[in-house]
Amino acid sequence: EVQLVESGGGLVQAGGSLRLSCAASGFTFDDYAIGWFRQAPGKEREGVSCISNSEGTIYYSNSVKGRFTISSDNAKNTVYLQMNSLKPEDTAVYYCAAMEGGDGDLDVPFEYDYWGQGTQVTVSS
Repeated sequence: EVQLVESGGGLVQAGGSLRLSCAASGFTFDDYAIGWFRQAPGKEREGVSCISNSEGTIYYSNSVKGRFTISSDNAKNTVYLQMNSLKPEDTAVYYCAAMEGGDGDLDVPFEYDYWGQGTQVTVSS
């Protein structure tokens, strides 16, 4: 059974940092891309950052470039999203997702095959 479990969300003041973790199981980790998406109330789900170990590619949205860093620990089947200099507009539910093959458009939600349940990130001003 494929599982993606997010952790690390919470409440932080603007300018602060959080590190999200996505622990994956039930599939061959190296054969997938793992992406972080977020969805704020009333908004569409957007791609934040994604990593494809099979393709050797990384994506960052313009809104987080320079502030967020994605990394992968293949030994632990875990992908991390280090979020620094957080802003109130980063407030959203953050989801991790897995794309088989890892060769699709990394920032497009429907390219992904499996999703976690999400973790809330709230940034206060």
